[in-house]
Amino acid sequence: MAVFFLLYVVAEVAAVWAVSSAVGVLGTLGLLLAGAILGSWLARREGARAARAFMTAATAGRSPQAEVTDGMLVGLGGLLILLPGFLSDIAGLLLLLPPSRGVVRRAWLRRAEKRMPSASRVIVVDSEVVPDDRAHPVIEG
Repeated sequence: MAVFFLLYVVAEVAAVWAVSSAVGVLGTLGLLLAGAILGSWLARREGARAARAFMTAATAGRSPQAEVTDGMLVGLGGLLILLPGFLSDIAGLLLLLPPSRGVVRRAWLRRAEKRMPSASRVIVVDSEVVPDDRAHPVIEG
């Protein structure tokens, strides 16, 4: 984890250095400030939209799985906007925009479904998860 953090810091410094070499120090500060302002506005708007969608789904009696995931991704995007640097701003803005957030949501849910044990492989007996031998009977011979 420490290596990942170190690589992130090095990449952010390199990105800021490259941008400041191209547009100057004031231009770099202006771009960072513009990204923060745009990101905070988008986070507020998309957060309110996700909350309304959650309430609509809950009122309609359907599972608000996508709405909850969207809310979490909007929160993560807002957090990334708060971090200084261009790479975190770009990642945060991508999570705040609905089309790219939808792609991330689908990939995240697919990964979560693969990592969770399926209902056909386990059963719950007295609050304990045990293997479901009925799904794959053992043939002794």
